[in-house]
Amino acid sequence: MGRIGRRGFVAGAAIVALATTGTGGAGAVRKKPHAFRGMWLATVANRDWPSRPGLTAEAQRAELLTHLDTAVERRLNAVVLQVRPTADALWPSPYEPWAQCLTGVQGRDPGWDPLGTAVREAHARGLELHAWFNPYRVANHTDPTRLSAEHPARRHPEWVLPYGGKLYYNPGLPEVRDFVQDAMLDAVRRYDVDAVHWDDYFYPYPVPGEAFADDAAYERYGADFPDRASWRRHNIDLLVSETAARIKEIKKHVAFGVSPFGVWRNVATDPQGSETRAGVQTYDDLYADTRKWIREGWLDYVVPQLYWHIGFAAVDYAKLLPWWDAVVRNTGVALYVGEALYKCGDPAQPAPWQDPRELSRHLEFARRYPTVGGHCFFSAKEVAADRIGAMAAVVADHYPTRVRPPR
Repeated sequence: MGRIGRRGFVAGAAIVALATTGTGGAGAVRKKPHAFRGMWLATVANRDWPSRPGLTAEAQRAELLTHLDTAVERRLNAVVLQVRPTADALWPSPYEPWAQCLTGVQGRDPGWDPLGTAVREAHARGLELHAWFNPYRVANHTDPTRLSAEHPARRHPEWVLPYGGKLYYNPGLPEVRDFVQDAMLDAVRRYDVDAVHWDDYFYPYPVPGEAFADDAAYERYGADFPDRASWRRHNIDLLVSETAARIKEIKKHVAFGVSPFGVWRNVATDPQGSETRAGVQTYDDLYADTRKWIREGWLDYVVPQLYWHIGFAAVDYAKLLPWWDAVVRNTGVALYVGEALYKCGDPAQPAPWQDPRELSRHLEFARRYPTVGGHCFFSAKEVAADRIGAMAAVVADHYPTRVRPPR
């Protein structure tokens, strides 16, 4: 094995060897020395961290460092930390209150700076720190009085709509679009984050029998559009394009990535869509034209959530990944694949997810596509617990050493 660098990365001739190893011929497997190996670290509802609200600052910090150390042990090189889970912040933001997941009380100072610590400690371990934001989700309930007294959603109730048992900022309001950008980009100005990262929440996932009540905004701003759907997509396009430009104005080296739901459109809806029969299509249901964002060059990377097993009839991983490969080809946008580690060993999931080698087969399949620059695993709790050894199999089969992130 080649020499290992100061932070545990493959160095020198070993990189060349990894880069050139392969079977040769058509369909050859290409091993890449610089690949994205990430894990999401979710804070909403204390999903991954902190393990519960109200821990002391010392206990919160210790748990965070354990997650970072686990990433290193698993030979990962990036952590995607959720720093704005419900229109609140994991840093001392002048725009929004302290996050409820820290102390249990939204707006209460936790006594330390989680984002600042995460950036510093991740970099000390040779990990990138991608700051993960949710632009429009305000709360996982519909009672504004449960928000902190100074919450912007309480000071501007006209910005907020209830839907599906949750509260959302209205994407159709220009003042909302400006505000959420200001709130997120404050972290970019103040911290040495490696990327701004969004997941799949734009307009909310549809709830049967319930309408998203943006009639007033549509009447005011939607006159130039053929229908409400086109207007909504335009609103999200503006959010993405404006944010992309503002990030580069602040710090040119900071990347911008989005992790959308894995199906843009089904082929039955659009001949340009994927050979899938998904119940949700981002273009039609979330008003997120992810393919356009790639083609326009607004993103530096995309991490579609391909959370289905190989051979699944409605949405086959082995059919969906080639579609994304074709979309990003020659665009300059990096493609990383979101992997459903959380399904591995879950008794509620079908048989393929009970096989500890299912995810390893995903990575083996993906290596046939030259645009695939890595994978990201959902999420940190499962990276650590590894119920049936699926993550251990990925590491053993594909991550023999640590490598630097692609950038």
